[in-house]
Amino acid sequence: MTHPTAAALADVLSRIAAAARAAKRDPASVHLVAVTKTFGADAILPVLDAGHRQFGENRVQEAKSKWPALRERYAGIELHLIGPLQSNKTKEAVQLFDAIHSIDRPKIAVAIAEEMARQGKRLQLFIQVNTGEEPQKAGVLPAEAASLLRLCRGELKLDIAGLMCIPPVDEEPAVHFAFLAKLAQELGLAGLSMGMSADFETAVALGATHVRVGSEIFGRRA
Repeated sequence: MTHPTAAALADVLSRIAAAARAAKRDPASVHLVAVTKTFGADAILPVLDAGHRQFGENRVQEAKSKWPALRERYAGIELHLIGPLQSNKTKEAVQLFDAIHSIDRPKIAVAIAEEMARQGKRLQLFIQVNTGEEPQKAGVLPAEAASLLRLCRGELKLDIAGLMCIPPVDEEPAVHFAFLAKLAQELGLAGLSMGMSADFETAVALGATHVRVGSEIFGRRA
């Protein structure tokens, strides 16, 4: 009998594929980042056993507590940091993760560039844009995204894969996804990390290359 979490994963993957086909996109062009924040190894194992390998965590310390052991048991895990990064955690983040979705200021871009050089490691990187211009939220303001990208590409020689956003909770996400897609196009970026459990199909319709889905797979967080 299929484990309920594995069944939920299969359902999300089929919904992503259906949304991609409806938008005349190749389903393989959309990556599902299964968000495991607050969930322990026991909850994650059914998803790993089902063959899924892309996962997202919000905090460096939490990722450090569970993923090294899981990597020893399962090959090919790709770990994405989707939460804000403090500069004092950069060394551990570059050690632990394969992708960082939350570059949002020059200081953190510089720290990541220096740490990747030190460790001889290349990560997949996204610039987080605060599309709602919310004062309490991480992300570069849209008007400053181009200059941050210039710094990353020019002086720091970082390969930026794309843009990421988290729309305001009380606004229509489609507006923000469309805005992010347009901004990425203007900046010559192909990657779009957008869409979560409640709106990932909308994000896929508007061009998401990475959707970050947690509760639809693992259930409600405590």
